[in-house]
Amino acid sequence: MEGKELDKEFWKYVEIGNNMPPQSADNMLIAYAYFKQATEGDNIYERPTESSNVVQTFKHDSWKRLEGMPQIEAKHKYIETIKWLLEETKREDRLPDDWNEID
Repeated sequence: MEGKELDKEFWKYVEIGNNMPPQSADNMLIAYAYFKQATEGDNIYERPTESSNVVQTFKHDSWKRLEGMPQIEAKHKYIETIKWLLEETKREDRLPDDWNEID
């Protein structure tokens, strides 16, 4: 899947991800990093230096680890991550069995 079809699928899963039940911090960082790499490419920003801004530092570092990953690959990885999180969420009985947003 490439081009406009991939973009449509990607944004569909961004919306699904935004409406999911809360996830673990680690899983949120993974999804965040793929989202940023997919939408902006490599992280060109300076690492936060303020010790009180730990969350921003984690987010920065998570995205920075994907440096060099093509945006198309990051879109695919983001979609895969959200699908995996949905399956994990269903297994944990936090979503009804008939939730069919993956289609």
